[in-house]
Amino acid sequence: MTTVDTSLTDVDFFTDSDVAAKAEPWFDHMLANHPVFREPKYGVVIVTGYDEALQVYHQPDVYSSINRTGGPIVDLPFEIVGDDISQILEQHRTFFSNHDQIVTFDPPVHTDHRAILMGLITPKRLKENEQFLKDTADRFLDEILPQGEAEFIWDYCKGYTILAVADLLGVPVEDHPMLLELLATEPGPVLGNLELQANHHSSIERLYEYFVARIEERRADPRDDVLTGMALATFPDGSSPEPIEVARIASNLFAAGQETTVQLMGICMQRIADDLELQELLRNDFTLIPKFIEETLRVEAPIKGSFRLTKRPTELGGLELAPGTVVMLLHGASGRDGRIFDDPSRFDVQRPNARQHLAFGRGIHTCPGAPLARAEAVFTIQRFLERTTGIHIDDRHHGSADEREWDLIRSYKFRGHTHLYLQYDEAVA
Repeated sequence: MTTVDTSLTDVDFFTDSDVAAKAEPWFDHMLANHPVFREPKYGVVIVTGYDEALQVYHQPDVYSSINRTGGPIVDLPFEIVGDDISQILEQHRTFFSNHDQIVTFDPPVHTDHRAILMGLITPKRLKENEQFLKDTADRFLDEILPQGEAEFIWDYCKGYTILAVADLLGVPVEDHPMLLELLATEPGPVLGNLELQANHHSSIERLYEYFVARIEERRADPRDDVLTGMALATFPDGSSPEPIEVARIASNLFAAGQETTVQLMGICMQRIADDLELQELLRNDFTLIPKFIEETLRVEAPIKGSFRLTKRPTELGGLELAPGTVVMLLHGASGRDGRIFDDPSRFDVQRPNARQHLAFGRGIHTCPGAPLARAEAVFTIQRFLERTTGIHIDDRHHGSADEREWDLIRSYKFRGHTHLYLQYDEAVA
């Protein structure tokens, strides 16, 4: 297993299986020595430092998100000429993976599409969504708690998070089984595999087709529902987006937000089930649950990192970056920066500045689904604690307490469990 004194030249962050499973020692080594580092094999500039990451987040005019979901190798289909490649990047947008998704857009296109997205995730709509989240948590718990055990990721998280987004977007209840069949029966996309293969557009064409059809229906026959609001939404200049543009925005909430929320809830529940003292602390004071979630996001961000591409010459952390330089922001490392977080390796539920973490990004690409993800995690944890007297790791699957073996996503981008087996002591009603 990689340790903090490992030589930088001994580790390939993008292919080393130990680092993929547990990157924290590598993060700490990088932060202590090179918060901005040009790794030698691929030429990627890796950013672990908190302030340095903020610099990138707040300069979208310098750092393009066009390759955000890609990998460390970008063979540009054009020759770099001049000091600004912004226009030529957009001319070759279809070369990049997920090129039609809002997470890869730059202003001004991103500005227009985010306005549509934020119109779907309003505080009012999130508040209306809360009762559904609570009721749905209980519906899943009604099924799994009497069994005394469950595989948390697939028996609970996958279905719960899909239905949460479905309700937020106003998908009719009669269509929920279709979404579960489509999205909860196949493994979600793991962006960033160890083989460095191209990250092709995930298979969400059926979602596109579904939302295009609903949007066209609502434009022809408006109703008093959320889908109609989505269908009639306009860009800031008053123009109407094409149905496929709105469909892609809605589908992105499923393709991206749902999967990362699964990972967040899995990481949280693993900590709760494996630390009985922490579990008892949360049982006795539910107001600590949101703080616990923020501290978990700080030290175990579900998205380890994402990529940017420099559009013009710039300087970052003492390095001069030419146009076309691949930059990777490691959110999972920035939360461990001792310049921002005191004693960063210590897990502290009461940490006063835990919410400063960058797990949901910052700037124009701050995750718009963050309030929903937080609400899903809070309601899930609270209802699990209320309806049980004990939650435990299943030793038959994960080994004894001193020899745990987790089924982790092995990726340089994602942190989370592929499976998490739990046992419960159901509370007597």
